[in-house]
Amino acid sequence: MPTSTDVFAKVSGHEREDLLRAAREADVLPYFHVLSSPALPVVEMEGAERIMLGSNNYLGLTSDERVIAGAEQALHSYGTGLTGSRLLNGTIPLHLELEQEIAEWMGTEAAIVFSTGHQANLGTLGTLLGPGDTVIVDSADHASILDGCLLSRAKLRPFRHNRLDKLEKMLERAQGDGGGVLVVVDGVFSMEGDLAPLGEISELCDRFGARLMVDEAHGAGVLGAGGAGASELLGVSDRVDLRIGTFSKSLASCGGFAAGSEDVIDYLRIASRAFLFTASAVPAAVGAALSALRVVRSPDGPPLLEAVLACAERLRDGLEDLGFAVVGPQTLPADPGVQEHAPGVRTDTAGVRTIVTPIVPVLVGDDWKAAVLWKALYDAGVFVNTALHPAVPPGGAMLRTSVMATHDSSTIDRALGTFAAVKRDFEAEHGPLPGPGTR
Repeated sequence: MPTSTDVFAKVSGHEREDLLRAAREADVLPYFHVLSSPALPVVEMEGAERIMLGSNNYLGLTSDERVIAGAEQALHSYGTGLTGSRLLNGTIPLHLELEQEIAEWMGTEAAIVFSTGHQANLGTLGTLLGPGDTVIVDSADHASILDGCLLSRAKLRPFRHNRLDKLEKMLERAQGDGGGVLVVVDGVFSMEGDLAPLGEISELCDRFGARLMVDEAHGAGVLGAGGAGASELLGVSDRVDLRIGTFSKSLASCGGFAAGSEDVIDYLRIASRAFLFTASAVPAAVGAALSALRVVRSPDGPPLLEAVLACAERLRDGLEDLGFAVVGPQTLPADPGVQEHAPGVRTDTAGVRTIVTPIVPVLVGDDWKAAVLWKALYDAGVFVNTALHPAVPPGGAMLRTSVMATHDSSTIDRALGTFAAVKRDFEAEHGPLPGPGTR
């Protein structure tokens, strides 16, 4: 008779099972709701119109006629799929154009395109790192970064979110590990919406002889004079060794990229298993991403960047005025390399420069309260994302709101009115929510 444990035993009796069951029974589960319209500022979801404050379509380009035309042209030219890897039969001219234009945009020697953003991190970290190396990560880095680190089997040294003293300590410890050292951070953190202090991080990397990789998933197509991300905005592009990005946000498609030196990118082309052994992205996705990138780099790009950041500022300020706990504007360092005239940068009377990213999290704290609050907003016609433990630390449940350049002021104000009404009713029944200054 078999004596081993059933590998499927973990699917029942896990620590989240009771909470998941209760959420389903109470109809407050905030996940897997069905969208039945394009990703516009106001969408159709499950039979009703809802203001969309949960999309990463930061520039609103998924419905741009130029991007749709790029996808359609690629579809008609190359069909619905390429049925093979980039290595073999899956490379088309659009891939080469996209890689060249990404490298120009990022200011690097070369770039490589992956089929998903997750694979870009998995394929880069899992290839460049090995068991003898050390990788130092911010505790708030995206899951795909952690997955790539685990795949590599390098020694993993995490540090507390945006704590430079903790990063320095990890770099000191890594000196005795042997092998290479790579620091990996998000440029804009996907849950908190805050910036990594890339200037100070790059200085620490220089001091300790470590390489630096920045994931620009939520910065590319949003920040900087040319929309090239947090590295550009903070003036450290030439000090970042590798930049990772995705097409599933501002570039209105699906896929990802790594941009860096020619020798590193060439090595990824012949050694990255996530690149070599996965099917090439469908042509329509490549065509859409290329067209969206060209919009960002055209004269139409900067006004779109300014629009999305202005919407974010309006939403953030409005939520704070209503008494919600939201992240504050990001203070930019008084460094001559920082782009003080980039879209979205504001300078106050004291000369302090700030920016608000399109990710505006609302701290709730308790998982159950966050789900109930999400449901109340949903029923009232506003869709937001919900982050519960373990996606966030215990007691750190939040509603993750985000905006698009195509949101207009009246839609943002209508959403704020809904937040105000929902907050009043929620607090009457469940008690006060965290207020400003409690983050």
